[in-house]
Amino acid sequence: MDMLLKFLDGTGFSLMSWGNGIMIVIGIVFITLAIVKDYEPLLLVPIGFGILLGNIPFTAGMAIGVYEPGSVLSYIYYGVSQGIFPPLIFLGIGAMTDFSTMLSNPKLVLLGAAAQVGIFLTLLGALFLGFTPQEAGAIGIIGGADGPTAIFLSAKLAPHLLGPIAIAAYSYMALVPVIQPPIMKLLTTREERLIHMKPPRQVSRRERIIFPIAGFMICALIAPGSMVLIGMLFFGNLLKESLVTDRLANTARNAMIDIVTILLGVSVGASTSADHFLTPQSLLVFGLGALSFCIATAGGILFAKFMNLFLKDKINPLVGAAGVSAVPDSARVVHTVGQKEDPTNYLLMHAMAPNVAGVIGSAIGAGVLWTVLVR
Repeated sequence: MDMLLKFLDGTGFSLMSWGNGIMIVIGIVFITLAIVKDYEPLLLVPIGFGILLGNIPFTAGMAIGVYEPGSVLSYIYYGVSQGIFPPLIFLGIGAMTDFSTMLSNPKLVLLGAAAQVGIFLTLLGALFLGFTPQEAGAIGIIGGADGPTAIFLSAKLAPHLLGPIAIAAYSYMALVPVIQPPIMKLLTTREERLIHMKPPRQVSRRERIIFPIAGFMICALIAPGSMVLIGMLFFGNLLKESLVTDRLANTARNAMIDIVTILLGVSVGASTSADHFLTPQSLLVFGLGALSFCIATAGGILFAKFMNLFLKDKINPLVGAAGVSAVPDSARVVHTVGQKEDPTNYLLMHAMAPNVAGVIGSAIGAGVLWTVLVR
């Protein structure tokens, strides 16, 4: 009877708290959004299931959870907490990315840079609310809408906020089709949304090969703190564009990035146990993250409108919303909103330019913050 009572006391039903229940519901919502709405399923399904995994209560000392030394989950989570997984994902992203649209119209790079204003304005807001400079920097990077970058920087500056920041970053990336269109319509007129842009020029193979080498050198020298992320991004792109390392490029953009995404998503989700996640700080992180994302979207749009004051060939301001680095969802949203106004207006390729520039910009922003805020 004593053994039976001990077993009953040790079941998840007996140990379940209201916080665990809330987090399990959140995990189910993530999985539902991924499957039913097709919102970033490659991210939300692993993260959602990881949330379920991390909120099944167990008896302390069993070495099961993410935060218990020696557990399997703690070893997997090591790749997140030490910033190992994000550079590997950047390697895969680089091997998938085509920078031709950006190279064909370099002025659109400025839109990717302008969208990073969300990072630094949110940093100021977080400081105002009482977060430390390191915490504020980690929270601000959510505005770059780049999950791996957010994880990498928060692991370096504010590891205790890693779970909330990672979940916030990936949540807002998944909700790009919901968050961005209202901001885009609010800040643009119908006439602006109807602007047609000239087709991008053809970019030579030589330019595509030189760019990752030159781009890495310039970015790393400007912000050495971004060297790991930027280096892996451009290295992956060089594997793709050189055309002599197809096997390596295919591995990076397929098998490797898929494996790392699974491990990162599940372990990040598992780190959101209720006792670590449901805190006032976490709620503030989510609020500031949403604000950061909205400011970044608005910053790109408004800067496009500003550039149009001086340009003969006008930019469709919708393209500025793609300056956040949620690749390629932001570019698709721009294209969709533009086509609702005019089905003959094809903005996807134009939007990809600030979109990939945003990936570079958010990594540089993280490098700058790491350099300035490192303890």
